Amino acid sequence: MILPIYAYGQPVLKKVAKPIEKDYPDLETLMANMWETMYNAEGIGLAAPQIGLSIRMFMIDTAQLKDEDGSIQGFKQAFINAEKIEETGDIKDYEEGCLSIPDLRGDVKRPGVLTLKYCDENFVEHTKTFTGLNARVIQHEYDHIEGKLFTEKLKPIKKRMMKRKLEIIKKGLVQVDYKMKFVRS
Repeated sequence: MILPIYAYGQPVLKKVAKPIEKDYPDLETLMANMWETMYNAEGIGLAAPQIGLSIRMFMIDTAQLKDEDGSIQGFKQAFINAEKIEETGDIKDYEEGCLSIPDLRGDVKRPGVLTLKYCDENFVEHTKTFTGLNARVIQHEYDHIEGKLFTEKLKPIKKRMMKRKLEIIKKGLVQVDYKMKFVRS
């Protein structure tokens, strides 16, 4: 089932999400719905807060970005109860966007290497190191479960330039090709 994606301004997007247990109600169905929602919106990542649930779960599918020359090695994974262990490597700018903030993009500085402890969809614990685009997408989704949005990491001038557009999104005055839940004021 395709779920509505919560737009900028929804309080759940600013909350630090809570861990879940293996017996979380209808977890398998929830994950299937999140995958379907993400693909329907043409995203490469989706966090539970983006569908209104303040739980520590997100999924990514960077395999969609795999290129013919092999320079991008993507993968598909659900991350449950993720904890950041370490970020290292060169800090680089890269343009990011977000399904909760449609039509806005901005350069975000992030370290190139991320070590993360998490459980997979079967609640098997892993500690892995990710690099490049995979690390960046995971960092973006991890920020969601920490109650942070990519807009908070932008340069001050870019933040000011986006302020009006963010208010328009918050009020639901944007057109998107996927279901969204807006804050109406």
